[in-house]
Amino acid sequence: MRALYRAEGLSEDDLAADPYEQFALWFGQAAESGLHEPNAMVVSTADADGRPSSRTVLLKRYDARGFVFFTHHGSRKGREIAENPHVALLFPWHGIARQVIVGGTAQRIGRDETAAYFRTRPHGSQLGAWASEQSSRVASRAELDRTYAELAARYPEGEDVPAPPHWGGYRVAAETVEFWQGRENRLHDRLRYVRTAAGWAVERLCP
Repeated sequence: MRALYRAEGLSEDDLAADPYEQFALWFGQAAESGLHEPNAMVVSTADADGRPSSRTVLLKRYDARGFVFFTHHGSRKGREIAENPHVALLFPWHGIARQVIVGGTAQRIGRDETAAYFRTRPHGSQLGAWASEQSSRVASRAELDRTYAELAARYPEGEDVPAPPHWGGYRVAAETVEFWQGRENRLHDRLRYVRTAAGWAVERLCP
């Protein structure tokens, strides 16, 4: 199972001044290409003993401060971030032979920012955030559905649902951001921004 990549690549001259600007360019191109959920990213965390875990979540916003996603604070990733804030993000844009890999540290965002985003979620997703004790064991699907139904009765459609105290956002402040472009003969282009005291430096990595 082997895919052939295109000839055109990525040079240092192609890059924007900082990784967030470059990410915005590539993210826009990924969305325009028709990729399904280009904001889907693999978030990798590790516990205090260094045991890793990964899962796919959705990027909800980004700016020069970092990349933001939302989750249950008691989930495995929430617990691991509390123990070890170093995380990695991977955007696997296979359809356009590109990847973006972010290394950085995660920190909870403010409750006001979480509440503002929570209000934009569909009603069912708001109820789901209350119903699920993410990553914890549940006896059956029926139990989960019963909890959801109870919440739906408490908060009918059209009624404000408050953001759960156990749920919120994390911002990953980037320390490195790698832009990977697939090339012919497996000689891919890998250009990585590295945060330094003087600003962002760019280095080329062997494929």
